[in-house]
Amino acid sequence: MAYQGYGQFPGYGGPPGGPGGYPAQQGFPQQDPLAGYFASVAGGDGQINADELQRCLSQAGLCGNYQSFSLETCRIMIAMLDRDMSGKLGFNEFKELWVCVNGWKQHFMANDTDRSGSVEANELMQAFSNMGYRMSPQALNGILKRYSKDGKIYFDDYVTCCVKLRALTDAFRRRDTAQQGFVNFAYDDVSITRTRSNATCYKRVAMITESYTNI
Repeated sequence: MAYQGYGQFPGYGGPPGGPGGYPAQQGFPQQDPLAGYFASVAGGDGQINADELQRCLSQAGLCGNYQSFSLETCRIMIAMLDRDMSGKLGFNEFKELWVCVNGWKQHFMANDTDRSGSVEANELMQAFSNMGYRMSPQALNGILKRYSKDGKIYFDDYVTCCVKLRALTDAFRRRDTAQQGFVNFAYDDVSITRTRSNATCYKRVAMITESYTNI
């Protein structure tokens, strides 16, 4: 799996107009269109958990005509950006998440030409390719077996795939400092994927085939 060009998404890419009438609270930039949505659900600590993120994204209309995100998908999204391991997102992390998800949504919509809310295998491959990922047929087949329903991937599961692809790519990049295309992982680094206990060398073209489908 290649990761050239990863993460080069546009800005908010046209979020819904206005913050839904919610006043911006202290600490959130009033001119930011996302501030009202975030402030309406954030707790006193200025952060949101998975339940609050689910409500926030629904109120903001990020899913558009697609089905709203499940609570499990929201937990996975938080884990992707929860750098302080608090189980929550601050406003800046929320904005970063918005950019990512909106970018993924644009690629999904470009391939969901019949607006069925789902993409098939070839369309999913094209969406990932447009985001800079080069995946083997075996890797794609593993994703389809785990996440597809009747051979189709729906938007919520698609975003889950994108989150895990980004997490794996980020973890790989942090260790591939010489940009050689392979790294060594210790057991603690990969234990959550239930891979073998010995240190494993992953080539980026194949790292998804086993680890991804077991996360």
